[in-house]
Amino acid sequence: MNRIASTFSSLKQQNRKALIPFITAGDPDPKTTVALMHQLVQAGVDLIELGVPFSDPMADGPTIQRASERALKHHIGLRDVLALVAAFRETNQTVPVVLMGYANPVEAMGYANFAKQAHEAGVDGVLVVDYPPEECAEWVQCLEKWDIDPIFLLSPTTPQARIEQVAKLAKGYVYYVSLKGVTGAAHLDIDSVNRKLAWLRTYINVPIGVGFGIRDAQSARIISEQADAVVVGSRIVEEIEQSSAENLLSNVGKFVQSLRHAIDGIKTDNSLMEIDS
Repeated sequence: MNRIASTFSSLKQQNRKALIPFITAGDPDPKTTVALMHQLVQAGVDLIELGVPFSDPMADGPTIQRASERALKHHIGLRDVLALVAAFRETNQTVPVVLMGYANPVEAMGYANFAKQAHEAGVDGVLVVDYPPEECAEWVQCLEKWDIDPIFLLSPTTPQARIEQVAKLAKGYVYYVSLKGVTGAAHLDIDSVNRKLAWLRTYINVPIGVGFGIRDAQSARIISEQADAVVVGSRIVEEIEQSSAENLLSNVGKFVQSLRHAIDGIKTDNSLMEIDS
């Protein structure tokens, strides 16, 4: 059992839900990324999605686009991201790391070469936004050879045929995009998400994480009631963007801990708030 499967299995036994943060590798600078990953673990996350900086992140809103721009100013490429994962693995062998990005860097490195190097660095899963599942058989085989889970996106507008294809290929978990649009969008419709999750589970046998539009402890708590995992990206990246170098780790840690407390049902001054009724 790999790290992702082991994590979700352990959480299920504890009747708990996963908290999955997204950050962009190299944002705000390369030297901060590994420290930030450890800070996220200390704050209570279960898995880390690490974005690979890209010049044209089509699925991302302005906040994560700016994160990619900041990282690219430091010339962070895919090989650098793998090196950051390897550095994290020097002291953490348990928390899964999923790379999230776009096809071009992987294509430039080559499927087989990338999968081997990702495995050696300690990557557990990969989500490539612009790899359609209908054309992913060779890609999935490459990943599976190195015990890396192929992670796929589903959205409110995903047709049934594609859902069925994802159900055949996906391992680890599926990332359900709760909104139409790009990352960082608002107007989360909880009832619609819950109905969609119930329907998706008639096809999908792996855990389902929900992301996009989750910006605070209250929304994280409500989503966690039905989802297997809560994915938070833009709001964490905003915290990184707005913090000084001196308080960045502390600010991100406090915010993520408020999400953890809310998901676990722990009442604190700034986490669960009034959502019990």
